[in-house]
Parts: sequence; structure tokens; C-alpha cells
Amino acid sequence: MSANEQTTGWSGGKNAFGDFAPGMVHYTDKVLFDDVWERQDLSKRDRSLVTIAALTAMGKMDQLKFHLAFARQNRVTDDELREALLHLAFYAGWPNGMGATSVLKGIIEGQS
Repeated sequence: MSANEQTTGWSGGKNAFGDFAPGMVHYTDKVLFDDVWERQDLSKRDRSLVTIAALTAMGKMDQLKFHLAFARQNRVTDDELREALLHLAFYAGWPNGMGATSVLKGIIEGQS
């Protein structure tokens, strides 16, 4: 089986949209998570940090909520996440850094 044929069994898109948006389900589950996230040139841990930086910079808190929790699964520690968000606040804007830190606080404290 080639790298493009392997699947992780990811079903986040299916869980979110069911049959409502089949294209979104396909590209989320099969392309983004089965293909892009499984590439070998960056670790999932590094991919998580890059994704968190991009989502924080764009102020995309709904998606960030998932990706901060996912980063914890990918071996990024809570202290590293706090530090990354502090660092990002200076580059991505203070409101975005504050918003992201609030999302992380909710995750760590089990409010999300």
C-alpha cells in the first residue's frame, strides 16, 4: 500500500458533518488528516505547533479549540502551549494571544 493509500481511520469530518457536507468530510478526513498530517517530513508534534501558530494568528478560536487539545495528544505539554501562545501574542496580536490562552485555559481546566 502506498503512502497515499494509507488511512488513519480519521473520522472528525464525518463526525462533524455526517452526510450534510460530503466534500468537507472527504477533504478533512481523507486529504488533510490521512495525507497531510501523516507526511513524514514533520512530526505531528511540530505540525501541531505550526497549526496553532497559524490559527492563533488568524484568530480562528473555534478551530484552535480542537487543535490545542490535539496538540496535547501529539506530546506538546501544557507549559509549552502556554509559552507558545505568549510568544505568539507579540507576533499575532495581543487579542489573538489572549483569546487563544483563554481557549487553552478552558481545555486544561476541563471546561471545553
